[in-house]
Amino acid sequence: MSLTKRHLAMARLLGVAIVASWGLGACAYKDDFVRVNSRLDQLDTKVQSAAQSAESANQSAQQANQRLDQLEGRVKQLETAPRRVPRG
Repeated sequence: MSLTKRHLAMARLLGVAIVASWGLGACAYKDDFVRVNSRLDQLDTKVQSAAQSAESANQSAQQANQRLDQLEGRVKQLETAPRRVPRG
């Protein structure tokens, strides 16, 4: 085999090795992306759940505040009403 043919064969072999290593590297990166995306999806689900819980707690607190406001008016009314004299 002449030197040129040998160089050509070596270049082909090297080219195939480089392409194969890129392919394997791409698979490794793809697996990393899949893992990262999966973890991000899990975190997103947790964040959405926490946001819903916070919204529910906020609504409950607002309802409790409204009820307290209603009771406050009634308490003030009772406190300012003239005293009743007990019978008997």
